[in-house]
Amino acid sequence: MKTPFFPGLSKSTIGGIRRTVQARLAAEADSFERHTLLDLSRLFKPWIDRHLLEPTNAGENSRRRVFSLNNTFWTFLSQVLLPDASCREVVKKVQAWSLAKGLKEPSSYTGAYCQARRRLPLEVLEKMFTHIRDRMEVRHSEERWFGRSVKVVDATGVSMPDTPSNQKVWPQSRGQKAGCGFPVAKIVGLFGLGNGGLLDWAEGNQHTHEVSLFRRLWHLLSRGDILLADRGYCSFATLAGLAELGVDSVMRLHIRRPVDFRKGKKLGPKDRLIQWSRPVQRSTGWGKREWNRLPRTFAVRIVRYTIDTPGYRTREVDLVTTLTDPVQYPAEKLAELYFKRWAVELFFRDMKTTLGMDVLRCKSPELIRKEIVMHSIAYNLIRALMHDAAKLYDQAISRISFQGALSQVRQWSDLMRNHLRKAGVKIHDVFLRRLVDDPNPDRPDRVEPRAKKRRPKNYQLLNKPRHEMEITGHRNRPERKYRK
Repeated sequence: MKTPFFPGLSKSTIGGIRRTVQARLAAEADSFERHTLLDLSRLFKPWIDRHLLEPTNAGENSRRRVFSLNNTFWTFLSQVLLPDASCREVVKKVQAWSLAKGLKEPSSYTGAYCQARRRLPLEVLEKMFTHIRDRMEVRHSEERWFGRSVKVVDATGVSMPDTPSNQKVWPQSRGQKAGCGFPVAKIVGLFGLGNGGLLDWAEGNQHTHEVSLFRRLWHLLSRGDILLADRGYCSFATLAGLAELGVDSVMRLHIRRPVDFRKGKKLGPKDRLIQWSRPVQRSTGWGKREWNRLPRTFAVRIVRYTIDTPGYRTREVDLVTTLTDPVQYPAEKLAELYFKRWAVELFFRDMKTTLGMDVLRCKSPELIRKEIVMHSIAYNLIRALMHDAAKLYDQAISRISFQGALSQVRQWSDLMRNHLRKAGVKIHDVFLRRLVDDPNPDRPDRVEPRAKKRRPKNYQLLNKPRHEMEITGHRNRPERKYRK
């Protein structure tokens, strides 16, 4: 029996070709899995766009190498997930993995891996981050407040090696002596309050105001969203500009803007509707045309509430918000919502302290930016696993420890690789179950001061460039001698 368009081909022949093509595609997918280093691919497989890691047709990422584009990504991710992992340590890990799998063992020289990281395109990492973020939004819907999505923004700083190229892009504070400080990058991050996922970030130096960096992230806010922020973001331009986009704000009132509760329309006790006027002087980062598009006057609601929880510093808090309906949004509910803003501090703690992004390792701006992206990818991947576990076993995401999830990823990755084929999805389900087996204690209003009990060793501070300073004697009572 012949086909009408290709008389020389029978149905059985066409079926054989189809099966051959399917087998070839399956073999290519299996090869992708087999040649992925460090046993992390299966654990994070649902979240990774593997097409971004395929070799290019031409160029520096087209050659067959031990540290291919695919293997370099997973090795880099493993380095971020390991505690204080140097390039030497992660290369040793790759050697051990290769020896156990019967693959070609790479050299102990770290230059090949460092060169591979330079070849890893920043655009690929940014696309991978966007893919993971979008997958999280699809699979894990946010917890809503009065049916509306809440996002939270804040800024932080990360340190890095003191190299001339890093100092040029991220200069240290002007108050520090030359050769005694470190470059610091300022990062403004936008998070989803419900799922804790990082939506995106804007990076600048210490001389760039965080409000200007935040404006680069406005495109991630949708009409109907609510933004939580501290007093540093409270300004007429920010509140009015976000309102033009259909985004409401809940912020702490700026300390330089006093409030008189005898003025304005009374909405309740210590609850007033007040008209703000557009400042005469244009805010930094705003063009003349877009500044003139802002309204001349703008109605905001100011709510004052008292904190009577023992251990908290502030007794009275003034909130400013564009949620002006006191019936739909009661003052006590606004206070409860703003109390949740503290979660962004915990999100940054997970990234900087737990994942080690507080002090970056790379010595060039290009690699520093890649390191920031990799930490963001790792953070969202851990968050995605936490949400899978919370959804599957009906546990609150706030009760799952980020540190515990990271520790489990480090210890279970080898088991996932070796036994997932035999056990199907059972190993993965057990992995998620273990995430919720040891929940964080539910301790509302617990006081956690930012203080350390353990004292550091009392070494002297380096207040001269290293090559100019020499200290002799006991470290408690040194006799300083400076080279001339």
